[in-house]
Amino acid sequence: MNRYDSPADDDREYAPPADPDPAADGRLVGGAADGEDQAVEAALRPKSLDEFVGQERVREQLDLVLTAARARGATADHVLLSGAPGLGKTTLSMIIAAEMQAPIRITSGPAIQHAGDLAAILSSLQEGEVLFLDEIHRMSRPAEEMLYMAMEDFRVDVIVGKGPGATAIPLELPPFTLVGATTRAGLLPPPLRDRFGFTAHMEFYDPAELERVVHRSAQLLDVEIDTEGAAEIAGRSRGTPRIANRLLRRVRDYAQVKADGVITRTIAAAALGVYEVDGRGLDRLDRAVLGALLKLFGGGPVGLSTLAVAVGEERETVEEVAEPFLVREGLLARTPRGRIATPAAWAHLGLTPPAQAPGASGQQGLFGA
Repeated sequence: MNRYDSPADDDREYAPPADPDPAADGRLVGGAADGEDQAVEAALRPKSLDEFVGQERVREQLDLVLTAARARGATADHVLLSGAPGLGKTTLSMIIAAEMQAPIRITSGPAIQHAGDLAAILSSLQEGEVLFLDEIHRMSRPAEEMLYMAMEDFRVDVIVGKGPGATAIPLELPPFTLVGATTRAGLLPPPLRDRFGFTAHMEFYDPAELERVVHRSAQLLDVEIDTEGAAEIAGRSRGTPRIANRLLRRVRDYAQVKADGVITRTIAAAALGVYEVDGRGLDRLDRAVLGALLKLFGGGPVGLSTLAVAVGEERETVEEVAEPFLVREGLLARTPRGRIATPAAWAHLGLTPPAQAPGASGQQGLFGA
């Protein structure tokens, strides 16, 4: 038990989190796409692997898969793309269809709640068509089991009737390519993962790659930006192209209203200061979580529920929205005794850790003192 929680709170500390709604983020530095993002991304998406920035290893491997399939005159193997939101999974699925000169059908796991929903989609596919299934891990189990046979044998059994008189009618499907995308690959059952011929994990982008993304997007949006301005935006984009494009649009607005329309480092920093995105990409919620952890609880350890109450948010919001980036940046750690701040968190907020703070002297006493 940690210093700031009851035993009951500790028992809940590491319960598996509910699957978050991808559209429920709503933050400027959130990875989920809102309506504006989807509209703008349609214009900014690269149309080929040559135009796609970053993910060098995935691009090279995928190029081999698609080139070989075209040479054989066959449909490409089924592809599974995993990784955080905003890294380009949907874009790659569209590129796969374009490279194979095939139409694409787009749907999502939550939209397929019955086997009949999936059967209707599969039976209407054309030969060689690409079926993009986003958040595939959220598909219902009956539909998932139907997908096994469809992927392997290009056939589904449609059940007609109920009870002893039910009859399975086999339905042959034209060869197609399934592109599955997931933010939580660990939730996919092994039988489904094994049916994908090519699996790729999308990594976060480094600042240099994001600078190229910003420059390309600025050119398409007809925005004038210098190298230092692009670097400033890239450094605050959390390694995610979608966030980089979103920040670019907000900085563009600031530059048009407050300056001459040209984005420099000074203009970018001032604009993102208005939107409360700091130099490391932390926003108001992130800093509130760190501030409560450091100022109210001396760096921890503290339980998730207590920390959520301290910042006035739901525990799911803290755990699923704020914590992943803080942990990835090495500012916060999850331990069996609760959340603790790292020395980097104290330094980022410009605070001096007390002598008994976790990590301050490299060790803790028996009771965290």
